[in-house]
Amino acid sequence: MNFYGRDFLKLIDYTPEEITYLIKLAFLFKNKKKEHKNHDYLKGKNVVLLFEKDSTRTRCAFEVGAYDLGMGVTYLGPTGSQMGKKESIEDTARVLSRMYDGIEYRGFDQNIVEELAKYSKVPVWNGLTNEFHPTQMLADIMTMAENFGDIRGKKLVFLGDGRNNVANSLMVVCSKLGINFVCSSPKELIPKKELIDECKEFAKKYNSTIEFIEDPKEAVKNADVLYTDVWVSMGEDASIWKERINLLKTYQVNKELLSLANEDAIFLHCLPSFHDLKTTIGQEINEKFGLKEMEVTNEVFESKQSKVFDQAENRLHTIKAVMFATLYK
Repeated sequence: MNFYGRDFLKLIDYTPEEITYLIKLAFLFKNKKKEHKNHDYLKGKNVVLLFEKDSTRTRCAFEVGAYDLGMGVTYLGPTGSQMGKKESIEDTARVLSRMYDGIEYRGFDQNIVEELAKYSKVPVWNGLTNEFHPTQMLADIMTMAENFGDIRGKKLVFLGDGRNNVANSLMVVCSKLGINFVCSSPKELIPKKELIDECKEFAKKYNSTIEFIEDPKEAVKNADVLYTDVWVSMGEDASIWKERINLLKTYQVNKELLSLANEDAIFLHCLPSFHDLKTTIGQEINEKFGLKEMEVTNEVFESKQSKVFDQAENRLHTIKAVMFATLYK
C-alpha cells in the first residue's frame, strides 16, 4: 500500500484495508520498542506540531514517535505561532511545508486541518479537531485487537456525549472494520444526521451495524467494549457543566453497568478522565455539584477490565505508524 505523501485527516478517507495495515504496522513498531531495536528510518527529516489545544498523550506520542524514527521535532503551542492571528492558515501551511517534512495539527474546526492540508506540500496529520480524532481511533482498535484478536463482529458501546469527536470517529472506524457500534446518549446528544447516514452506508458495505439506544442498561447488553469520554469537551464553555451533568449522570460507567456487558468486556477511555478528586477540575465539580466521580467510577477505572493505560501507550505506536507510512519512500 502506498501512503507516501498522504494526509491523515479523518478515517472516512481511508479504506478498511488501509486502516488495518496501519494497525499492523503499529504492532511492528511496538515490538521494536519493547525489544529496544533501533528504527530511526526517517533520520534527517523534521516535523512540526501545531497545538491550539493542549495535550498530554497526543503531544508525547508525536514527539517520542518522531524521535524514535530519527526525526527532529518543533512544538508550537497555543501561543507559539501566528496562525489565525497575524498569518492566515494558508500562508502558515505554505511556510511550514517549505521547512518541515510533516505537519501535525491539534485544535478546533475540522476545516482548519483541511485547509492546512490543501496548501501544504507535505503530509498533514490530524491530532484532534472538534469533529474527528483519527489517531485516537487507531490506538483504540489496536487495544481491542490486543484483547480479542479478531475484532470483527464485536460490539462497542459508547456512552455519553454522542456528538463529540471521539463518538463521531468511533462510529466511522467501527462501521468500516465490521465492529457493531452502539451510541447510548440522550436524544439531544447524538451525532449529526449526515455523518450517521454516511456511516450506515459503510456499515452495509462492511458488515457491521449502527444503533442508537437511549437506555444505557439496554445498550450495554452483550457488549464487548464500554467506551466513554468526559461530559464537557475541551473548548466548550464551563457554564454547560450543570446541564450536561443532568443529561448524562445516568450514563456513568459503573460496576453495575459493566456487569451487564459480556464477562470478558473491557473498558476504554481516551483520557483524561474525571474518576476521582485528584484534579483541580474534579475538585471544582465536587464543590459545585457534589460529584466525586463523573463519566466513570474509580472502581471501574482501576479494575482489571480497564485497558485505558494500554490504550494510552498505543497512541505512541499508532501515531508512529502514521508518520512512518506517510513519510517513508
